[in-house]
Amino acid sequence: MINVIGLGYIGLPTALMFAKSGIEVIGTDLNEKLVDSLSKGILIFEEEGLEALFKDAIDNGIKFTTNYQKTDTYIIAVPTPYINASKKLDPKYVILAVNQVLDICEKGAVLIIESTISPGSIDKYVRPEIEKRGVIIGKDVHLVHAPERIIPGNMIYELEYNSRTVGADDPKIGERVKNLYSSFCKSEIVVTDIRCAEMSKVVENTFRDVNIAFANELAKICRADNMDVYEIIRIANKHPRVNILQPGPGVGGHCISVDPWFLVGDYPDLTNLILAARKINDSMPTHVLSRIRDIMREHNITDISRIGIYGLSYKENVDDTRESPTLQLLERMDEHLAFGVKVYDPYIKERIVDHQYMNFEDFLNEIEILVIIIAHDHIKNHLDRVKNKLILDTKNICEFAGVYKL
Repeated sequence: MINVIGLGYIGLPTALMFAKSGIEVIGTDLNEKLVDSLSKGILIFEEEGLEALFKDAIDNGIKFTTNYQKTDTYIIAVPTPYINASKKLDPKYVILAVNQVLDICEKGAVLIIESTISPGSIDKYVRPEIEKRGVIIGKDVHLVHAPERIIPGNMIYELEYNSRTVGADDPKIGERVKNLYSSFCKSEIVVTDIRCAEMSKVVENTFRDVNIAFANELAKICRADNMDVYEIIRIANKHPRVNILQPGPGVGGHCISVDPWFLVGDYPDLTNLILAARKINDSMPTHVLSRIRDIMREHNITDISRIGIYGLSYKENVDDTRESPTLQLLERMDEHLAFGVKVYDPYIKERIVDHQYMNFEDFLNEIEILVIIIAHDHIKNHLDRVKNKLILDTKNICEFAGVYKL
């Protein structure tokens, strides 16, 4: 039996995948409301294919509880935030989960940490926590780091077809965990040591962050001298060894916008490029704010409540709002005493910000300036309904004349 600890965006789909594959699974989360909902067959977030996977897992006997289970295999998928002041990992949830596992686990149990952690975190935080209890690592328990590698909006496919990394002290334990994940993962599973597994996951997201930052800085350069950044990128990308990404209003989610800070926090003297990239990407909501100001001045609009922001999630066609560019933009506006901006997102079913509209038509009727932050399919399919607005298109989806871009 596997006990999956943490039933959020990563833990739940992973638990369901194992259950669908015929493995006995019990999912544990300290959130009673969440566990109650799942036990009643009600999902907590929307994701393509998740409902069918949920049904298959229930048919195979998956159970949900707030209690940790006595077994020999644990997958820990709890949040790993960073400390804002130092940019270092805050390991409190991982440490809590590890201690609660140690309270009940069988001798020789395998603790698989899926949560993304900074390089060296297991040596720095997890091993000392285990050793101070007199538990012998490699005998009483075995440590493994198997970082998740999926993205909201494509979770089910990526769980099945993305390659995986298994970092273990003991190669034999690594192979055992590899075989476990092979029950649903059809791609390559690499077995390595724990430090390499920790570093490789953080490096993947940092690479993407740096490349996004180049596109965003290019957008700022082109804006400063009235050049078309999208046309320039289109032409440059015709070179066989050039692949510039598209600029955007900011970087959200709990991977690209967070993981690079782990390296900055741990290696402050060695991360000049990474730090610069983080600052550039974090500056994009402020850049969007300056573009809104330009439009308001050009059209003599002084009422901030006539601005409407489309998109609250951090990426297209999902309901995940973690580190969302819109939330960052609203925070910048709040700092500048700019209150009353209207917000709409078809994927967000509950009100999470002020002046959030639940009906698209009502939203459009109340605004003059439409700021497209997220290019959901919904807005792409309704562009004909917004042509009469002043539009700031941060995602380059509007092809008609008169649209403002980054």
